[in-house]
Amino acid sequence: MRRAQPVNELAARLRREVRGQILLNEPLSPYTSWRLGGPADVLVLPASLDDVAAVQELARERGVPVTVLGGGSNVLIADSGLRGVVVRIGRPLSAVRITDDVVEAECGAPFPRIGRLTVQRGLTGLEFAGGVPGTLGGALAMNAGAHDQSTAAVVLEVTAVDARGRVVRLSREDMDFSYRSSRLQKEPGLVAVKAKLRLREASPAEVRERMRAFMERRRRTQPVGTKNAGSVFKNPPGDFAGRLVEAAGCKGMAVGDAMVSPMHANFIINRGAATADDVRRLIEKVQTAVFERFGVELAPEVRMLGFA
Repeated sequence: MRRAQPVNELAARLRREVRGQILLNEPLSPYTSWRLGGPADVLVLPASLDDVAAVQELARERGVPVTVLGGGSNVLIADSGLRGVVVRIGRPLSAVRITDDVVEAECGAPFPRIGRLTVQRGLTGLEFAGGVPGTLGGALAMNAGAHDQSTAAVVLEVTAVDARGRVVRLSREDMDFSYRSSRLQKEPGLVAVKAKLRLREASPAEVRERMRAFMERRRRTQPVGTKNAGSVFKNPPGDFAGRLVEAAGCKGMAVGDAMVSPMHANFIINRGAATADDVRRLIEKVQTAVFERFGVELAPEVRMLGFA
């Protein structure tokens, strides 16, 4: 059986079972912060947890791969696109509710928005989120953090759907958080749909000032307003990836229209006409330069999807 047949059959079934949008051969570049990426065979924009469960169950029955996408930061999608189904957890799953010091939010909610809402309530723990692009789901998957704060530190519980379409509830310990990683990256098919976070009460003026200072520092040191995916490389133990990249002479290095930011060496920007392959080759070029100079192998923080 040709691969197109089960995918087309799945798309037809999803249109009957899922309330959200089902799009065929949809370009993924508008859904990523680099504005790069070819088409998905099927793109699903789920409207509910039940939608996510239905996609997982039906795709598994037909042997069709499923890829999860959030806000599209920290991800590089190949120019050839992604085969199978892409599930984008976005605006239809973005509700946020705050009761006392507990935040209940769906994983399509923009992470900066959650940060701002908690600061307005005089809650501390997510001031850093104002400068982190992407969604809550992405922050959970990557264990986003900055300025001695992290997503893992505030998680109470995550509601997810596994590869069989079953709803599971995961504690902070179950999430297996580590530096820029979590169980969501390690367990194929596990999709976070909503989470409970517990913060701490603090002086509203103090938390507002802390977020303002974090945002101001970001504007001074990072290429805000450009097409980028955030930090490209993980910091190696005891050092900073940006320092190593700059010291290796890579600031301003370019492949096609992809360029290492002259402002912050751990960012690669799309100057307008870059391809995903330009970015991939530039990443490899930087890794080689750093290894030859310092003997350090930089690990990508960005997920690379669809590359051979």
